[in-house]
Amino acid sequence: MSYTLLFYESQEDFAARTDPERQEAYLAGWTHYVHALREAGIVVFGSGLYAPETAATLKRRGGDVAVQDGPFPETKEQLGGIFVIDVPDMDAALEWAARGPVDTVEVRQNLPALK
Repeated sequence: MSYTLLFYESQEDFAARTDPERQEAYLAGWTHYVHALREAGIVVFGSGLYAPETAATLKRRGGDVAVQDGPFPETKEQLGGIFVIDVPDMDAALEWAARGPVDTVEVRQNLPALK
C-alpha cells in the first residue's frame, strides 16, 4: 500500500537549512533517515520543499480566484517535505514516520492512481 508522509517543520528548522552553524546537524538527521528508507526499498518518491515564504497560495471563492504570496495558514509549523512510501499497512507507515527527524509527520494512505 502506498502512503504519503508529510513532514512539518518549524521556522527554526527552515532556518537551520542554510545556517552554516546548524546546517550540518540538520542535514545529518535527514541523510540518515533517507538512507534508511532507501535501504529498506520502500521509497516511491521524496522531496524537500523550499521555505514557506517562497510559496504562493491560490484560493477560489465562487468564481473569484485570489493568489496570496507565502503560505496561507499562520501556523508554527509548515510543510517541509514529503515521502511516498510503499509499505504493508498504516502501522508500518507510522513506524517510518516516527523515525523521521522532525516532530510532526502527517501520514495518509494514497488513493489508487487515476487511469
